[in-house]
Amino acid sequence: MVLQTTLVLVRHAHSTYTSDELGRPLSSKGFSDAVQMSELLQKESIDVVISSPYKRAIQTVEGIAEFFDLDVVIVDGFKERTLSGQPVEDFDVAIRAVWENPAFSWNGGESNLIAQQRGVEATLNVLDLYEGKYIVVGTHGNIMALIMNYFDEHYDFRFWNTLGMPDAYKLTFENKKLLEVNRLWTEI
Repeated sequence: MVLQTTLVLVRHAHSTYTSDELGRPLSSKGFSDAVQMSELLQKESIDVVISSPYKRAIQTVEGIAEFFDLDVVIVDGFKERTLSGQPVEDFDVAIRAVWENPAFSWNGGESNLIAQQRGVEATLNVLDLYEGKYIVVGTHGNIMALIMNYFDEHYDFRFWNTLGMPDAYKLTFENKKLLEVNRLWTEI
């Protein structure tokens, strides 16, 4: 029997910037949007809620977990890509460079290939572990686009640049093959 697995990748809501990447919280707008994301996903039949270890990703999906009386499972592979070991002078230039050359990385950072490998490995593990289930994953824009790009090259730098904060894409898999992608989130 062939089972379809649904994976909803949720990009975290707007966060209040701090240099603490792991502990950066949602902003007041982010909390408001996270409530709306929870309400949107309450219409689905969620079996599992997973998140990056970053606070803003957890806070974006924890309302969904609470509604379905589930724990948030932390999976390190869904954390955001490390762009550089040091703050970059111009984020737009830095991010464009890694997308234009997938093997390139800034000092102390991850190339697109390395970050994508990490994210895809986490995704394939989740697809194995929860085959046939409906899974929500709280994650980040760059790693989300890199994961989706692995399954369909259409999800590239231009796609990443259009993602909202939050955003949500529903991916339907069968035997780890991507069958369909649907955007669930639209700005309200």
